[in-house]
Amino acid sequence: MSTITFRDALHSAIHEEMARDDSVFVIGEDVIAQGGPYTVTEGVVDKYPDRIFQTPIAEAGIVGLGVGAALAGMRPVVEIMYLDFITCAMDEVVNQAAKMRYMTGGQASVPIVIRLPCGLGRYVAAQHSQIMESWFMHVPGLQVVVPSTPKDAKGLLKTAVRSPDPVMFMEYKRIYTSEGEVPDEEFLIPFGEAEVKREGEDATVIGIGPMVGKSLEAGVLLEDDGFDIEVVDPRTLSPLDTDTICESVRKTGRAVVCEEDSSFAGTGAEIAAMIAESCFKDLQAPVIRVGMPHVPMPFAPSLADSVVPRVDDVVDAVRRVIA
Repeated sequence: MSTITFRDALHSAIHEEMARDDSVFVIGEDVIAQGGPYTVTEGVVDKYPDRIFQTPIAEAGIVGLGVGAALAGMRPVVEIMYLDFITCAMDEVVNQAAKMRYMTGGQASVPIVIRLPCGLGRYVAAQHSQIMESWFMHVPGLQVVVPSTPKDAKGLLKTAVRSPDPVMFMEYKRIYTSEGEVPDEEFLIPFGEAEVKREGEDATVIGIGPMVGKSLEAGVLLEDDGFDIEVVDPRTLSPLDTDTICESVRKTGRAVVCEEDSSFAGTGAEIAAMIAESCFKDLQAPVIRVGMPHVPMPFAPSLADSVVPRVDDVVDAVRRVIA
């Protein structure tokens, strides 16, 4: 095992998959000049100069080229500088990539990975800080992946590159520098398999992305109150591992769902509804959601920090659900 950053885990996965498969290539803005805005593609041009392409600011063209290349047998890894800009390519994602296998009766597939830096990083306001996981969960044919640790980032990205269908790969900007242990040997993490990051008996906390780390911190703080929480990381939202989540909720009888996105019509709402439908007889209290208010991301640092859920918000939610 080696201790590396989330960013380096992604970097390693891309290099390994490009070495393994000549059909893998990288395309996006600044992927050569800067190694991408977060240096994830650093060094690719030195090893594979004919398999990395730097583009103009034209997201519809970038994704459209990727979809066409995937249909022709290539495996593009597309980087969109900020998740927000994928809105400029929604036709290519939603109407083309997601629908192709279905509309061709399985004769065609689109093995494309779209990497999407998201959430609050630097304070860059409402058009550069969004989280749209639930948008893509709603689209049949798209796989939605949200790693929370360096190990998950590497294992899930390698699986994504090898997938025959489109993958929306969400990368929270605030955890690019977070560190964790990653196996030195090759490994893949299957889609649709959640992981219990912390075992407990009193309440289940389902954390998404950075909220996994915050939920683990909350677990340590809650020990002082005598509360023992279990933390479940879905890792992929589509497919969603409902079995692992429900198994945990049936054990503890209580559930808190935590996300950094808006709680309104969000990922947490879907998971909470699923728990209510599947585990109603096991619940000892209503499911509680922790998320951002239904507002645009503010520009002022103090305001931005105030709307993004914190460890204390998780602690308060657990106390409410156990009370």
